[in-house]
Amino acid sequence: MLWETISVVRDLPRLHEIATVMIRYGWGDLVRVLGISGVLERAGRVLHWHSTSEISQLDAPVRIRRALEELGPTFVKLGQLLATRVDMFPPHWIVEFEKLHSHVPAVPYEVLHPGLVGALKGDPAEVFAEFDPVPLAAASIAQVYRATLKDGTKVVVKMRRPGIEGVIRADLRVLEHAARLLESEMPDSRRYDPVHIVSQFRRSLSRELDLAKEARNIDQFARHFAGDPLVKIPRVYWEFTNDRVNVQEEIVGKTGVSPEALRASGLDPKLLAARGADTVLRMVLEHGYFHADPHPGNVLFLPDNRIGMIDFGMVGMLTQPRRNQIVDLLHALTRKDEQALLQVLLEWSGESEIDEDRLAYDVTELLQSYDDLQLKDVKIGALLNDITALMRDNNLLLPADLILLFKTLITLEGLGQQLDPEFHMIDHVTPFVERIIQQRYTPTALFARGRKSVREALEVVADLPRDLRHLLRDARRGRMKIDLDLKRLDHFGHQLDSASNRLTMGILTASLVVGSSIIMTVEGGPQLFGLPLFGLLGFLIAFFNSLWIIFSIWRSGKH
Repeated sequence: MLWETISVVRDLPRLHEIATVMIRYGWGDLVRVLGISGVLERAGRVLHWHSTSEISQLDAPVRIRRALEELGPTFVKLGQLLATRVDMFPPHWIVEFEKLHSHVPAVPYEVLHPGLVGALKGDPAEVFAEFDPVPLAAASIAQVYRATLKDGTKVVVKMRRPGIEGVIRADLRVLEHAARLLESEMPDSRRYDPVHIVSQFRRSLSRELDLAKEARNIDQFARHFAGDPLVKIPRVYWEFTNDRVNVQEEIVGKTGVSPEALRASGLDPKLLAARGADTVLRMVLEHGYFHADPHPGNVLFLPDNRIGMIDFGMVGMLTQPRRNQIVDLLHALTRKDEQALLQVLLEWSGESEIDEDRLAYDVTELLQSYDDLQLKDVKIGALLNDITALMRDNNLLLPADLILLFKTLITLEGLGQQLDPEFHMIDHVTPFVERIIQQRYTPTALFARGRKSVREALEVVADLPRDLRHLLRDARRGRMKIDLDLKRLDHFGHQLDSASNRLTMGILTASLVVGSSIIMTVEGGPQLFGLPLFGLLGFLIAFFNSLWIIFSIWRSGKH
C-alpha cells in the first residue's frame, strides 16, 4: 500500500497530463468517475474543465482517437489493441481505432549508437561491412536500418529506442490504476473486463519490447515452411540478436496491391492472392500459429509468384481444441447448420450468463440472411463481423485467442480482393475445412480417439478408490471444504478488507511516529539538515502513509 501511494505521487505529472487531454476532448465525466480529478486538485494541480467548441462537436470515436494520439505511443498502441476488439465496439469505433498509427520522429543514429554497441557487445563496424544510418522505418518502440554483414549478406537491423521501457512502464501503471478504478466505480464496465484488457496489453507490449521474441517467432514460422519453396521467411542471425537488437535477412520484393504494377513486374496478382490466402490458412488451421498482421506492408511478392512475409512481432496461437472449434464453425457456416453454429458459440461463451433462446433465434436469423446467396458470394469478413455483432448483442465476449484470428481473416480477405477483384475467401477456406473434417473420420483417427477415450476412462476408474479414500479422510479430520460463490457478500468483504488495511496502516504510521520521535532524541548517527537521518525518513514514510489513509477514507465516503 505504501508503494502504491508513492507510485501515485510519482505519476502525478503524467496523471495531470492525461486528465488535461481527456477533459479537452470532452471526457471530463470519465476523469471525475475515476477520481483522478480529486487526486490532482488536492495535489494543487488545477484542471480546466472545458473543451473547445470545435472538439465538442466531434463524434465520440473521433474524440477518443485524437486523445489517444495526443497521449503518445503507449496510448496509440492501446488504441490499436482496441481496434482488434470487434466483439466490444461497433464498426464506426473500430474504423477510428484503425486510423491510429505510431507516427513518431526517428531518433538520430548518434543517440542509438551507444545502445547498439552495448547490444552487440562491441563496435558495429566489427559486425557490419556497411550500415546505413538513415532509418528504413521508425516506430514508437523500435527503428529499422539496412546493413550488410562482413560476408556480403544484406540484412535489416531492428533496434529498440532508448528509454522506451521507462515511458511504457509509467503509462502502464496509470492504465492499471485506471482499469481497477473503472471496474470499481462503473459496475457496467465489468463485463468488458478492463483489468484483463490492460493485462493483455501489458503482455503484448512486453513481447514487442523483447526483440528476441520476434526472432523466435520467425524461427518457428521458418520451421513450419521449411519445405515450401513458394513461401519465404527471413533468416535470423542469432549471433547478433538479443532483446534489444534483431538482425535478420533482408527480403527484397514488391509491396503494395496494385495489380497493374505487379503485372508490369512479371507477377500474377490472381495467383499471388490465392497463394497468400492458402499460406495464412495453413498457419491457422494446420499449424495453429499465424501471422496476425498480414497487411500489404508485411506481405512481399517475390519473383516466380512467391510470397515473402516480414514483421512477426504480432502473432496468434490456437490450441488444437480451438482449431477444432474453428473448423466446426466454418463447416457449420458453409452448410448453414444452425445447431452446429449455436454449439460453437455456446462453447465460446464460457461461464457467461446467456439467454440461449435469444442466442438461438439470433443464429437462425443470421443464417437466414445468407439463404439467397450462393456459397461463392459469401464474404468471410462480413460473416465474421456479423458473428461478432451477434455476440456483442448477446453480451458475449470473444475468447482472446480468437480476436486476432477474426481480425487476421478479415484483413487477409481485403488484401486478396485488392489483388484480385474476383477473389473469394470462402473458396479457399472450404477445401481446408473439408480436408480436416475428412481426416477426423479416417480409421486411424477414429482408433486414436477411441484409444484415448478408453485410456482416460480407465484412469478415472483407477483413481476412484484413491479419491474416495482422500475424501473420507478429510471428512473424518474435519478438513472438508465447500466453496460457495456468494456474490452479494463480495462488497462486504471488500469493505472489511479495506477497513482492516486502513487500521493496519494507521497502527504502522503511529509506530513510525513514536519510533522516529525517539530516534530524534538520540545523539550520533548520520544526519541531514542537522537532524537524525533515520528519524527524518521515518517521519517522511509516516507522512505518505497518512496521505494514503486520508485519501482512502475520503474515497470510502463517496460510495
